[in-house]
Amino acid sequence: MTTQSRRNFIRSAVFFSISGGYPFLNALTGRQASTHLQSNDVQNQNTFVPGYVKLHESGVLQERAQKLWQMMQSCQLCPRECGANRLQGEEGFCGAKADLHISSYHPHFGEEHALVGRSGSGTIFFSNCSLRCVFCINWEISQDGEGRQHSIKALARMMLHLQDMGCPNINVVTPSHYSAHIIKALDLAAKQGLRIPLVYNTCGWERVEVLKLMDGIVDIYLPDFKYSDGQMAARYSSDAASYPQITKAALLEMHRQVGVARPAKNGLMYRGLMIRHLVMPNNVGGSVQVMQWIARHLPKDTYVNIMSQYRPEYKAFDYPRINRTITRAEYSQAVEAAREAGLSRLDVQGYPMH
Repeated sequence: MTTQSRRNFIRSAVFFSISGGYPFLNALTGRQASTHLQSNDVQNQNTFVPGYVKLHESGVLQERAQKLWQMMQSCQLCPRECGANRLQGEEGFCGAKADLHISSYHPHFGEEHALVGRSGSGTIFFSNCSLRCVFCINWEISQDGEGRQHSIKALARMMLHLQDMGCPNINVVTPSHYSAHIIKALDLAAKQGLRIPLVYNTCGWERVEVLKLMDGIVDIYLPDFKYSDGQMAARYSSDAASYPQITKAALLEMHRQVGVARPAKNGLMYRGLMIRHLVMPNNVGGSVQVMQWIARHLPKDTYVNIMSQYRPEYKAFDYPRINRTITRAEYSQAVEAAREAGLSRLDVQGYPMH
């Protein structure tokens, strides 16, 4: 269960943050996998080969990256399909242009246990976001665009450095609007020895057409399933009324690509779909309906993290239904709904993992 807020973790990671810069990047080279990978915690790393390695070797990564890049000419990378010509300097609804902006990167110990291991998930936080939730805990990054501009080569070096630090995966957070940049960097990093899983950490609101270009590239999908009701999504996520419909289709496509997430003998996850649902006050997220949909349309042993750490941030205090933390009863209702629906692999706070 994730217990530490990303916001506090980012602020505590001074060495890796934008305020301190990346003084070591120029010294990094394409090294082989870190000697840290000899620990028992990641012993399966020596036999796992990410899907993107073969696609790099065949040239497919470059082709996919180019297709995604061209989508920025009249941007269609996210469900907003705002049509901004980001390649000519126009700003999309998400707030991004064609330049790559990154808030921070570092080993993250607040993610799911199967992603963290002993060395922390190799997390890269991208600036800006297309969903723009009024309660976002990272609003300085997602909506104020906090971050620094970096080259694609620098992003590749970040990936390699995280691997050298012993991180068991590369965890790209809010990646949709920079998917082309990520694949270009992944192609460079794979050439220089990157061999750990790619985690696509997303709000869940993804175009299936874009996800299909990720097929064989992403090893672990880590999407949110925030809302079951489009009216709630529209009210609290900047008119994203299509959120439930589009996210459901996205989850099915993600599962088609990577299947059920099951940890290896060392406890780490290397492949599969891991769904997050944040329980919100006054049933704004429609938790019961979310659990029922997952149970009906995906395998019963689909990994579901039912998250309890909602707290009002950013503009949430202006909205009476979400201006408080959740109650124990609200959280328990979501957990019981998941169990009654037959979901068997729940990551829940205060309950045993099944």
